[in-house]
Amino acid sequence: ALLKAARRPLYSLAWRPAELGADAPAAVEVADFRQIALPTADPLDVAADALQRAQDWIAAEDRDDEARLVFLTEGAAATTADEDANPVAAAVWGLVRTAQSEHPGRFSLLDVDRSEASRAALEAAIAAGAREPQLALRAGRALAPRLARAVDGGEGGAEPLDPARTVLVTGGTSGLGAALARHLVERQGARHLLLLSRRGSEAPGAAELAAELREAGAESVRIEACDIADRDSLRSLLGSIATDRPLGAVIHSAAVLDDGVLSSLDRDRLARVFAAKVEGARNLHELTREQELSRFVLFSSLAGLLGAAGQANYAAANSFLDALATHRRAQGLPGQSIAWGALGIASLLGSVAEAEQVAEGVRRRLGVVPLPVERALELFDEAAALGQPLLAAVDFDPPALRRQARDGALLPALRDLVRLPAKRMVDTVSLPERLAGIPPEEWETVTIELVREHAAAVLGHASAEAIEPDRPFRELGFDSLAAVELRNRLGALSVVPLPPTLAFDYPSATALARHLLAEQVPGGGAGATPEDGVGAAEEEAIERIDEMDVDELIEHSLTLQGSEE
Repeated sequence: ALLKAARRPLYSLAWRPAELGADAPAAVEVADFRQIALPTADPLDVAADALQRAQDWIAAEDRDDEARLVFLTEGAAATTADEDANPVAAAVWGLVRTAQSEHPGRFSLLDVDRSEASRAALEAAIAAGAREPQLALRAGRALAPRLARAVDGGEGGAEPLDPARTVLVTGGTSGLGAALARHLVERQGARHLLLLSRRGSEAPGAAELAAELREAGAESVRIEACDIADRDSLRSLLGSIATDRPLGAVIHSAAVLDDGVLSSLDRDRLARVFAAKVEGARNLHELTREQELSRFVLFSSLAGLLGAAGQANYAAANSFLDALATHRRAQGLPGQSIAWGALGIASLLGSVAEAEQVAEGVRRRLGVVPLPVERALELFDEAAALGQPLLAAVDFDPPALRRQARDGALLPALRDLVRLPAKRMVDTVSLPERLAGIPPEEWETVTIELVREHAAAVLGHASAEAIEPDRPFRELGFDSLAAVELRNRLGALSVVPLPPTLAFDYPSATALARHLLAEQVPGGGAGATPEDGVGAAEEEAIERIDEMDVDELIEHSLTLQGSEE
């Protein structure tokens, strides 16, 4: 069983003991969500509040760049099998995890219980956030989240589907939802399907899908257009299910993406993503609570567990789903959330070339290999057999994770997945230390080479030779996420904070290296400007950049997971 688990790309979230210790005093403020994120609170209101606080924190010009904002929650995570979870508080965690990805060192998360011991340890836990950016306090003990290989924990697998009952699938007419519908009929014995999507039977390929399912053995296939965020519409639809084939299982795979970096998001963009994910899940949960379901499965995303640059709204919504599954289990109801990594890219994008490009970006930036749809369906079955309320289905690329660990870029939640000697785990010798003992006349050459090496790693090149020193980063293939990753990599070597727009402010390896020297090395130079070391083509690019606002510059297009048609 252990050998099988070691090969199976399914992970659970384990909470490991963490040291509080005596960290150096840090400039911190606390955003207290313990009372705001009550179970009865509106998740959109709470997430919008958290978003605004995070944006205000980053935008403040009079604040120390090393100051941290601590988001204090209660019940956002279940650290043991018998704990409940508050989905509204969990949404705050998803949003802030992404804020941490985009702005390292500026935010931390702390979830607490109501014990006297935790109240006594609160100050130490806040200070420890500089070292462990995500912590839970339980009876005074500090715990940090880590992904670990999933093993059978004795929870018991999901009940088999009852062929006499209806299986409802949201987002069921395209992409993974349609593939899942076929799988349910062919492999799991489902005979009655109710497939929901925004366009229902008018969706491309819907009629062909229904015919295919009937040919495979389904006795009845209904394809309906329904806005599951509209409670009354969903209630009416559920009431129309024939009494001789009552509802027996719910699988919520619908999703909507509206990606953008933290500073570009607002309440409307949160609401767009929350409608399908959060409101739909909450309505399904509440309207089916009294029915005899064998399964209630929610499709979420690794973005909620790890944070994904450019996806704060999506991460918040998926963290809500993860906690909702745990909450249902605490109430004695079926519930499982599967946090998918990257999957089905080839079937979700318009061309093979585009799919390969996105897949390589996912592998490079997140250390994740996209799952083929066929493998994802196998993992769906394996997750059901394990029965745990929250599982991540993700195929990690070990070499990519090891590189991240050596560069100091590995996310804390992934630390248990990488085995490196401690001295090699993080290579974070600062720039001044690297230049010590080198003649000053060589400093610029060495720094340019350092920037080229990290830029090459971000773009997936084998060596720095692929990065021309004076060529604009945009022409080399940098997008907003690549710019954030380069900033984060160089930030690990920096003795002063670096802005998110670094690669746009200093848009070539030469310009950026000169800026780093001037800012961080005594006697390193008179100061670089964005125009340093650029030619006519780059000057034109700079003029275009000057006309854009920052949000336009760093808006990104990478997605982790396909959405409903």
